[in-house]
Amino acid sequence: MDKATGVALVTGAGSGIGRAVALEFLANNYQVVLCGRRADALEQTRALAADKGGNALAVPTDVTDESAVGALFEKIESTYGRLDVLFNNAGRGAPAVPIEDLSIADWRAVVDVNLTGMFLCAQAAIRMMKNQQPQGGRIINNGSISATAPRPFSIAYTATKHAVTGLTKSISLDCRPYNIACGQIDIGNAATDMTNRMAAGILQADGTTRPEPRMDVAHVARAVHQMAQLPLDTNVQFMTIMATNMPFLGRG
Repeated sequence: MDKATGVALVTGAGSGIGRAVALEFLANNYQVVLCGRRADALEQTRALAADKGGNALAVPTDVTDESAVGALFEKIESTYGRLDVLFNNAGRGAPAVPIEDLSIADWRAVVDVNLTGMFLCAQAAIRMMKNQQPQGGRIINNGSISATAPRPFSIAYTATKHAVTGLTKSISLDCRPYNIACGQIDIGNAATDMTNRMAAGILQADGTTRPEPRMDVAHVARAVHQMAQLPLDTNVQFMTIMATNMPFLGRG
């Protein structure tokens, strides 16, 4: 294997988009840290990486827990001494119910993971990237096309993904002096376990239920790697990647 490209941290690496991105980074000679709440799922990702000749470090972590995130970054520091890329990917949704029926517990759970967890990981990454030599690195936040247009009954997910856009812009602005680039990828209908229901039929804005096209998650992984491999004086601020025929541009 060629010399490592750098050190990348992928949150939510136990399945779906996170797993695909982690494997793509490993295929491109990154040292990869796998983060997620489920140790068994991270081990499955690590095993897939090993089958392809890659070597990943699995660190089970609840990104909503400040002390757990601190321990994660201490492990990265002690193992690799630096961090070059954070793919801030961990996220979750809530039950698809009318706004007035969404419990405060479900609301807070989504905000904790999708917004606070992303903030905590970005904050820790920024601290490390500012202090390492050479200084700098890249943060890629996983937004969503819901940051532009909501689905029915998705207020918690949609609100947090709008907030991620604000997080991305603030990091981009405030971290310029430290050679830290921050961008966002907004994804529509990648084929993962989370989107299986779309193939069967999902509620549309007009009240009907219809299947939606999906795309291979490998295309998302390659897009994230494309963003990551750019020199730090160049940034993809926002990228939208989606299944071509999904009902997004005409949503509503």
